[in-house]
Amino acid sequence: MDSSKLAFKLSKEGKMSSAELGFKLSQEFGEDGFDELPIENRWATYGKFQLVGNGKVTNENCGKFKGLRGCLNVENHDIIASDGKNYKGKFYIKKVRFTCHKASCPVCYNHGFAVREAGNIESRLMVLSRHFGEVEHIVISVPSWDYGLTLKCLRRKVTKILYDCGIIGGVIIFHGFRYNVKKQWYWSIHFHVLGFVLGGYGRCRHCKGGNCYACDGSLGKFYKAYRSDGYSKGYIVDVKGKRKKSYYSDKPNIFGTAWYQLNHATIDITKKRFHVATWFGCCSYRKFKLTSFRKKSLCPICGVELVWVRYNGNPFIMNEDLASSEQSFCPYAYDKYGRVTYVRHEKVGRY
Repeated sequence: MDSSKLAFKLSKEGKMSSAELGFKLSQEFGEDGFDELPIENRWATYGKFQLVGNGKVTNENCGKFKGLRGCLNVENHDIIASDGKNYKGKFYIKKVRFTCHKASCPVCYNHGFAVREAGNIESRLMVLSRHFGEVEHIVISVPSWDYGLTLKCLRRKVTKILYDCGIIGGVIIFHGFRYNVKKQWYWSIHFHVLGFVLGGYGRCRHCKGGNCYACDGSLGKFYKAYRSDGYSKGYIVDVKGKRKKSYYSDKPNIFGTAWYQLNHATIDITKKRFHVATWFGCCSYRKFKLTSFRKKSLCPICGVELVWVRYNGNPFIMNEDLASSEQSFCPYAYDKYGRVTYVRHEKVGRY
């Protein structure tokens, strides 16, 4: 008998919940179960699954100051930015730190792993959006009686349900935990998806009401999947609000959405190379091959690529600008002695 069905059957007898028993059975008999590796239980941990940033620091260099990057094109800053402010005569400077890019590292998961992965997601989806329309943020929640399935099986099942609901492709980010003020982090499997809805979601987003279950739109497909007696029964599919625009352009902020979801994603600590984000459908690696690219760091004021810089002004001004934050949108271009505060620096690294 399948472990999830056995778990659901035994839970009716009052022995334990289907979620707890199903997960234990999957670890004992499933393909992703334990072998001999001891697991150290920490906060936000459920068996071998753990919240990102919950492991050990990789090495002593993690998070240490590496250098400064900034935009020195002061002449291009004589414009009104998207936040309504005028940055005339000012630089944009931000700190750069060493990172190991590991999802488990409590120092680097936020500004290393999440930033790089979100950049890859944004670069891929922005190209594909030219062909498949607007990128949507979708959440699909797994019912408790399927908690006993292995993650591999769950991903396949979720992908099939997404196809049935008219979602033709995207990236799936695994989340095993939800946060509640009383419960703190608790086990609740769901997936966040950044992808494309066939025909777009504007029809349902701007609908003024009606019988969605009888409609052939996206919401109608979601309701039918949830109420079905088949494999999609109990799966809740929800499309979130429209993506906000980026700080420095009129394009949707895909990077910000992906970065936030990656900040509290879940990893399997028994695997050395665990993929938090996986691609499917029209966005999969088999169907779409993106040529090599380098994620550029852009100035939020004028959109120009940032360069390595070094401080050349009064040290006290630098402390005032950057001591309390990782970035300073507008340090003044000149100090009180008339010297240029920041100049281009070709050497990359600590100095």
